[in-house]
Amino acid sequence: MSAKRAGGGVGRVRNLVLVLGDQLNADAAAFDGFDAAQDAVWMAEVAEESTHVWSSRVRTALFLAAMRHFRDEQRALGRTVVYSEINDAGNTGTLAGEVGRAAAKLKPARLVATEAGDWRVAEALRTAAAKAGLELEVRPDRHFLCTKEEFAAHAAGRKQLRMEFFYREMRRRHGVLLDKTGEPAGGQWNFDAENRTSFGRGGPPARPAPRAFAPDALTRAVIATVARTFPGHPGSLAAFDWPVTAAEARAALDDFIAHRLADFGRFQDAMWTEEPWLYHSRLAAAMNLKLLDPRTVIAAAEQAWTEGKVPLAAAEGFIRQILGWREYVRGVYWLHMPGYLERNELGAHGKLPAFYWTGKTEMACLRDAIGQTLEFGYAHHIQRLMVTGLYSLLLGVEPREVHAWYLAVYVDAVEWVELPNTLGMSQYADGGAMASKPYVATGKYIQRMSNYCGGCRFDPAQATGPTACPFTTLYWDFLLRHEPRLAANQRMALQVKNLVRLKPAERAAIRAQAAAIRANGGAPAAAVAEPELSLS
Repeated sequence: MSAKRAGGGVGRVRNLVLVLGDQLNADAAAFDGFDAAQDAVWMAEVAEESTHVWSSRVRTALFLAAMRHFRDEQRALGRTVVYSEINDAGNTGTLAGEVGRAAAKLKPARLVATEAGDWRVAEALRTAAAKAGLELEVRPDRHFLCTKEEFAAHAAGRKQLRMEFFYREMRRRHGVLLDKTGEPAGGQWNFDAENRTSFGRGGPPARPAPRAFAPDALTRAVIATVARTFPGHPGSLAAFDWPVTAAEARAALDDFIAHRLADFGRFQDAMWTEEPWLYHSRLAAAMNLKLLDPRTVIAAAEQAWTEGKVPLAAAEGFIRQILGWREYVRGVYWLHMPGYLERNELGAHGKLPAFYWTGKTEMACLRDAIGQTLEFGYAHHIQRLMVTGLYSLLLGVEPREVHAWYLAVYVDAVEWVELPNTLGMSQYADGGAMASKPYVATGKYIQRMSNYCGGCRFDPAQATGPTACPFTTLYWDFLLRHEPRLAANQRMALQVKNLVRLKPAERAAIRAQAAAIRANGGAPAAAVAEPELSLS
């Protein structure tokens, strides 16, 4: 480590500015008042961030490549950057350890940081500062459009939080997609009803492939380091093409606006075999690393609609994911942490199936969604919610295990956004703090929104028998196991009423086949009951 000042000597550091791996925005509050003659930037690659969950190699490579590019950009500004690479001699392997090591060497007057995105990391920095006997000045994260305090005020006094009401507040506050009278453009706030179209038998219409970013020499060095350092971790490095600088992230945004936003809205929920990208933006990782400001993204989408290049429903549906969901889940995370991580409202204690780490399963939808996840570090929101997430929910997997998997395998996963989406939206483990109902369905939903079922030996209309779709079996078993609780949920009442169609023998057959699936580690099991039940 070096603390060489601009004048060539080594002087006392005034502010040691801590920059985390998901804080790669040069306009962060931590840099306010930065003086290159007195201050230094601290960054560290630590094994802890890849081992506290079994982080995929592509996720780790993206973080490290983006960090090293940001380091070099800061040095090009004439700033001192104290940087620990993951295999440096003396690297302690933890954020707290590396902060302490830098503080002992440089003896700064104080530490300055933008507020951490994750509770665990915030606690580690506070602990490190206290141990070093240094003041830690934590500044607000201006990247977001809603502060923690503003969200807490929104939540105060409400019996239930709902994203739609929060989203409308954010639209008004920031003047997004409003007409001259301040009302929503097009006369309605939400065009979600127009955004649920499947591809049909013809498959997705032709479109240009998303902009790819060939790894430069620095990124190639990172990929080689990750391959050596984490050889047993999941995921592939062969297809790495993610943006790792702010300039590349902006190019990715421009490519999405020009080539996919127009059809994003209507096809955002659709799935297709061996089509990982479809009409999605691939921008979440860049935003979550803060290479890309959400205001820039929102403005670009709104401008495309204003100029008549995309339909209003497409622009609104995309903006809702950023100005609505992204800000909402961050608010939920900080409102309920640290206890939120422990919630398990449905009492699920099963193990995550082993095939989530390999993609080797007979179920075509899971095989495709998990396979592309391990190859690219990516799956779109419906694949996460209604394929991998749905299956673990119906199976009854321990929510923390599901959370650890999602945090590990996706390149855009940082805990503030991943945890509420997984534990709350996907697994309903928070009992409704995040979403109004469990998002559950039979295999017929997957059949309607994809072509997965056409290449699968399981029949989504069958609940029992040798060709029964495990999603359908487990769906009915889920309703049976949680019938009293779900009957009290107004949005689930219609689904629960369908249970009256089941005779006692049929209920027993479903429960037996579901138990056999669980006994088989979550994998499809041989039928244990006859006759076959056709349910959807």
